[in-house]
Amino acid sequence: MRKSDSFKEQQGFFTFVQNNGETDYLRLAYCQALSIKCSQQKVTSYAIAVDEATKAQLTDKHRAVFDHIVDIPDDASANDSWKLKNEWKAWWLTPYKETIKVESDILFSSSIDHWWEGMQQQEVCLTSHVRDYEGNVSTCRDYRLLFDDNLLPDVYNGLMYFRYGRTSRDFFIYARYVYENWTQFRDGLLVNCRDEEPTTDVVFAIAAQMLGIENCTNPTLSYPTFAHMKGGINGWHMATDWTDKLYAQINESLNLTVGFNHQEYPFHYILKVCILKQLPKNQLVLQTGLE
Repeated sequence: MRKSDSFKEQQGFFTFVQNNGETDYLRLAYCQALSIKCSQQKVTSYAIAVDEATKAQLTDKHRAVFDHIVDIPDDASANDSWKLKNEWKAWWLTPYKETIKVESDILFSSSIDHWWEGMQQQEVCLTSHVRDYEGNVSTCRDYRLLFDDNLLPDVYNGLMYFRYGRTSRDFFIYARYVYENWTQFRDGLLVNCRDEEPTTDVVFAIAAQMLGIENCTNPTLSYPTFAHMKGGINGWHMATDWTDKLYAQINESLNLTVGFNHQEYPFHYILKVCILKQLPKNQLVLQTGLE
């Protein structure tokens, strides 16, 4: 068990970064870290967890932006192309007493400083609703058939809060159990499950069910949440590439606009090519080297 005196800071953002043959997650995390540094005032510390191969690609540019670089022990995703099986280790790897765990393909253009106080009401606070690019809460169920068939909590792991404690530890222990016994869950416990490998949304939903959804979400809050750019969520065909529909731009004040809509929520662009390539050459773009 982690000792409380081993934490480096009280609060911060944390993500897993494991490159594969298709995606440079290190690049995405670098863009994300810069967006956090530029948009947040209260909490700007940013940590990554990396495997050995990805760590070898770190440069001075990365080290200047990442506040903490944590090694992933016993990489459970070493042989996977989609590297999700270390997610349960977040509780043990985070350098923070309070952590916002976030997927690396989310950008921040507005402050969410006020979210911390609300999420502190419980040890685990999962996102329980996402929004379209216009800010509307999504009612799309196209991607949630497995959840509906199995009455799983409608949670999203893209952005979540947890703080050090027994309840949060138990949540991640349950997540570990699901990851390590996925075949049993897939073939014997879940209805209509076609996922050969476990996905974090499903794993965390099962863990939330095991722990008690009342211990993992706060329905009195309008957050945590994020804009999710999957096609169905935004009213298009599920396979739609949103960049074929909308133009994204960002100004010198880091105001992100997508389709004439200012993005006040964290922006989950999902396409594993950083959208900053599309944007004007402001300071953030220049710093990423994406001119």
